[in-house]
Parts: sequence; C-alpha cells; structure tokens
Amino acid sequence: MSLITSTIGQGLLWGVLALGLFLTFRILNFPDMTVEGTFPFGAAICVSALVHGVDPVLATILSFLGGMLTGLVTGLLYTKGKIPVLLAGILTMTGVYSVNLRILGKANVGLLNKATLLNEKFLQKLPTNFPTIVVGLFFAVLIILLLAVFLNTDLGQSFIATGDNEKMARSLGINTDSMKILGLMLSNGLIGLAGGLIAQNGGYADVNMGIGTMVTSLAAIIIGEVVYGKNLTLTARLIAIIIGSIIYRLILLLVLQLGFSTNDFRLISAIILAICMMLPLFEKKFHVRKLLKKGVQKP
Repeated sequence: MSLITSTIGQGLLWGVLALGLFLTFRILNFPDMTVEGTFPFGAAICVSALVHGVDPVLATILSFLGGMLTGLVTGLLYTKGKIPVLLAGILTMTGVYSVNLRILGKANVGLLNKATLLNEKFLQKLPTNFPTIVVGLFFAVLIILLLAVFLNTDLGQSFIATGDNEKMARSLGINTDSMKILGLMLSNGLIGLAGGLIAQNGGYADVNMGIGTMVTSLAAIIIGEVVYGKNLTLTARLIAIIIGSIIYRLILLLVLQLGFSTNDFRLISAIILAICMMLPLFEKKFHVRKLLKKGVQKP
C-alpha cells in the first residue's frame, strides 16, 4: 500500500510537469527542448533558496518564476532571433546547465533537515506518503483551474488560435510572436514549479535531473489521450494528463515489481511512449481489417 500511495503522489507531482509541456506540445504544436534545462533550473533555485533559509512557499514561487525566465529566453531566441524553436530550446537548455552549477555550487545539493512544503507540521500528522499526495493534488487542481480560466479568456483564445492556425490568427490581428513567448513562459514556469516540488519531495537537486523529463511528460500526455481519447473538453484533457501521469508511474512500479532495475527506467519510458504513440495506428489498421472482413472495400 505504501508503494502505491508513493506512486500516486509522484504521479501528481510529475503531472504538473506534463501540464506545462501540454501548452507547447499540444496547443502551440511545437517541441520545446527547454524542458530538460528548466526542470533542474527550478529545482536548483528552490533547493538553493531553502538551504539559505527562505520560506518554502516563497522558494516554490521562485522556481516558477525561474522557469518563466528560461521560457522567455527561448521565446526571444525563437521569435526575435529567428532561431528554429527546437534549436532555441537546446541552446537555452545547454546554457542553463552552467547556470544550475552556479546556483548550487556543485552538482548535487541535499535538503537534509531543511524545511520544505512537504514537512509542514500539519502534513506530518498524515500517514506515510500522504503529504506528497496532498501537495500534489493541491497544485494539480489549482493549476488545472487556473489554466481552464485562462484558456477561456480572450487572451487564452488568442493563444489557442495561434497554435491552431497561425496565419488566420495574424489575419485577426493577433500578435502571434507574443502568444508564442507567453506560451513558452507559462509552460516553462509550470515545469520549473514541478522541478521545485519534485526536488522538495526527493530531498535534493541535481544538475542532471532533467535528462529524460521530456519523454516522461510526453508519456503522461499520450497515455491520458489514449485512455480517454482526444474528443474531450480542454479542462477534461488537463485532468486526463494528471491521470495519465499517475498511470504511467503505476506502470513503472509494475515494471519494478517484475524485477527490472531503476537503471532501465529511461529505456522503459521510451518504449512505453513509443507504444502509446503507435496505438492509434494499430487501432486504425485493426479497424480497417474488421471492415475488410465484413466485405467493405478499403478506401
């Protein structure tokens, strides 16, 4: 039971990261490699602040603001510098690695005996691993509500329109460059926040902890879409991402129980993501075969 509650808590926290990636990957329709630099950047800022006695709430907010900063850099390189978005993200990710080392002072910093959001007195009264669930659920619900409200405003609709059809958005007078920068800032802000939360939960920050985070986030998004389909309201899709993140973590737990090593996690993550992304193709082929068996000609 303890393993399951721990996994659910982890799924909720990593779901915050997936929500951030969703804004660029699904709404703006482009890959943002900044993720793998922003995540440890948010963790480094949060942990460094906590080590220096900063209040956990403020340290967590700083991780969000730090993430927004990396998103701003990528956005400016992409829109103003005319650097392809994939390369702009890689450039920011590479530069942030050195910044993380500056912030932490070394490759890895722990939070032993330091105050965090997860060891607040009222949370310590809860059963083992439940503080993680409470904190993760709080942030997941808060972010989903805020995103749902934002995406239904005029600004949010302009943001969505930019991702749907950039030329049409421009013809309507929308400054698409500003929308891209806004999207990258919000996305990376949430990713930095996730880095701060996961660092507090794990008790440390490491400059290399961002490796593979994009695959993890994509897995949560794709699993949520596979399980619940794409014909959902926007708010329902955000909820599906959180559920997809939990399912993904439960799959990893099952893999561990089968005797695999944690060293295999990234390989397993890549395999899970590849399978989930190919499921619609398998489903389509299976549907076509069923039609052919019934005597329907293949179009």
